[in-house]
Amino acid sequence: MLVILTESQVIYPQMVCQNCLLADQGGQPRSHNGKPTCAYALNKLANQQATQYECQMGFLLAQID
Repeated sequence: MLVILTESQVIYPQMVCQNCLLADQGGQPRSHNGKPTCAYALNKLANQQATQYECQMGFLLAQID
């Protein structure tokens, strides 16, 4: 599941992405093989850290299970 991280909260993508031109019709980031196509992967600092992406709009996304 992808979530958006801010300084003080975790937000579901539907709350932000539904107005983005790069989102799918369900308000989710478009993805291919489980990775968002509207964002690029950031380097992990530790193996236990969630995979993080930065979207083209500047939001930080995290892949959590």
